[in-house]
Amino acid sequence: MKIGSNALTRSDGRLDVTRMSALVDQIAWLRSHDYEVILVSSGAVACGRRELRVGHELDSVEQRQLFSALGQAKLIGLYYDLFREYHIHVGQVLTMKENFQPGEQYRNQQACMRVMLENGVLPIVNENDTVSVTELMFTDNDELSGLIAQMMQASTLVLLSNIDGIYTGHPDDPGSQLIKEVAPGTDLSQYIQTEKSSAGRGGMQSKYATATKIQQAGIRVVIANGKRENILIDLITHKDETPHTEFIPCS
Repeated sequence: MKIGSNALTRSDGRLDVTRMSALVDQIAWLRSHDYEVILVSSGAVACGRRELRVGHELDSVEQRQLFSALGQAKLIGLYYDLFREYHIHVGQVLTMKENFQPGEQYRNQQACMRVMLENGVLPIVNENDTVSVTELMFTDNDELSGLIAQMMQASTLVLLSNIDGIYTGHPDDPGSQLIKEVAPGTDLSQYIQTEKSSAGRGGMQSKYATATKIQQAGIRVVIANGKRENILIDLITHKDETPHTEFIPCS
């Protein structure tokens, strides 16, 4: 499961702790119903940017390194406190793109998450923004979550954003229709909005690219609105009535 920056932040760019708490409540519900969860969470840079005022000019790399280092500590601390209410242990995994190349680092990362899950620990994953810069970076956390879904042979990848899914036009256009199911091989590129996320690096173009790739790997992908009340529970208990876009996996 990937929670994007836009699902975790308010309109002023600050972390929405109320929304974060609600998502934690739902993840706890999933675990109590025997669902294994790996959480890929954005929000570190947004967290850090609001924590510190810098009195001199920083370039984009310096900003990313400084604010992610500061914000990641706050983010994981909040998750720790929120999940502790449910007696759920969490573990932080900071990773880089090179760790997904075949070899020892890949196997070590896979083994780490496997032993965490086997012992009831919830992995919370993010890119190591302090050292991942320029060509070493993931496109965004959509790409990262897709790579983890493949690595851990997940049955479903859920991408939470601040809109309900993929529409036939701009989501704000009353004439646009939500695309509910996407069969393997279906080309939706004509419907994909190219603008980037306001709080993160991704956008619907990134989610679509990840979803089609992971769909081909035989993994179900759901794009949904993380700001909807009880979205994760409703995707289980009232799936047909809950707005979302589902990519049907290749068999």
